[in-house]
Amino acid sequence: MKAHLGAARLSTPLCSPARLLCGTMVLHAMAFVNPRTVLEEAGVAAGDKVADFGAGTGFYSAAAAELVGEDGKVYAIDIQPELITKPRSLAPHCAGRIECIRADVEIPGDTHLAAGLVDWVILSNILFQLEDKAAALREAHRVLRPGGKLLVVDWADSYGGLGPPPERVVSADEGKRLAEAAGFRVEGPLKDAGDHHWGFVCVK
Repeated sequence: MKAHLGAARLSTPLCSPARLLCGTMVLHAMAFVNPRTVLEEAGVAAGDKVADFGAGTGFYSAAAAELVGEDGKVYAIDIQPELITKPRSLAPHCAGRIECIRADVEIPGDTHLAAGLVDWVILSNILFQLEDKAAALREAHRVLRPGGKLLVVDWADSYGGLGPPPERVVSADEGKRLAEAAGFRVEGPLKDAGDHHWGFVCVK
């Protein structure tokens, strides 16, 4: 099982003393990209069910919980037990809409979500960490309803160590290729993913 961290979440082997601390990286990522702005542009709306794969520190899960409203639901999924409750602590007024699940998104069915359950899957700053990217995308495809959408956001570069190590960076083109191979149709790029990130939306 791999260690998935939150927004700009790095596994321990990648967080060497030569690199920024993971927590600092999270703060930098949030300074560069506004989760609520991204989710609004993507089209997350009231009543939607959202699965946040690798929810980590919970910024996207918390923003999604505010957008989906009382009739919506957010499944915040991460492998690290110490991060499971983070999304609820960020949005205590929406805590009842957030279900936190410890799971490895690279293992088929480990999310324990029913097939076709959700309207959205979020993959934010997680592709670069995954060893089996195709498996995670297949799991995203499985849990989405027909016509459901996948939001992918990731670092555009290493930026001298501010982002992931250069060898871990996943380009937008590679991300699209992986999504299409998993059965998604890419709709188009996000206009406001921030200066240091790329993003796009796909349809199942």
